[in-house]
Amino acid sequence: MEKSNLNKSARIISAIFNPFIVPFLAFGVLFFFSYLNMLPLTYRLVVLGVVYAFTILLPTIAIFFFRKINGWGMGVFKDRKKRFVPYILTIICYIACLIMMVRMNLPRYMTGIIIASLLAIILCVLINLKWKISEHMTAMGGVVGGLIAFSFMFNYNPTYWLCLFILIAGGLGSARILLRHHTLLEVLTGFSAGFLCAVFGILFL
Repeated sequence: MEKSNLNKSARIISAIFNPFIVPFLAFGVLFFFSYLNMLPLTYRLVVLGVVYAFTILLPTIAIFFFRKINGWGMGVFKDRKKRFVPYILTIICYIACLIMMVRMNLPRYMTGIIIASLLAIILCVLINLKWKISEHMTAMGGVVGGLIAFSFMFNYNPTYWLCLFILIAGGLGSARILLRHHTLLEVLTGFSAGFLCAVFGILFL
């Protein structure tokens, strides 16, 4: 019974912190929990709508139809060899998002979030060719790396946010291991990859 409850909690944590939500979460934190909350509400909602459409809605729909066409169930992507096309579909959606944001003349620190996410996805694709990596932890590493990058960019202290997301990362990593979706090394590698991509993509590209 206890093990069943642990597995259920692990599945809930994995679902809540799905990799697809990370860019949207990043923009939400920026727009409502930083000085950017002074921007007009309509402007913030439009940007959030674009991010949601291209990083959550369209990739989810595309991958759903890809699964249905192939007659695959929900758990099929545990096999790293079957992740390639979903990765490519997601990359296409993120590139479209970046193009849309550039056409909207959004500032560099906003497009930097999408660039960092693209770097992380591409790195996951390359690693996935030979080895399995945790996309959940790559995304969470990106959140932590993004917080540090923005703290340098805007000169603020991110300690409280860092503590929160490091705790979440620990819980998420434990959940992925508990569900036997990943090993400890895959979890740590994913987090490190996301962290590095976020710092590099936001600060240097």
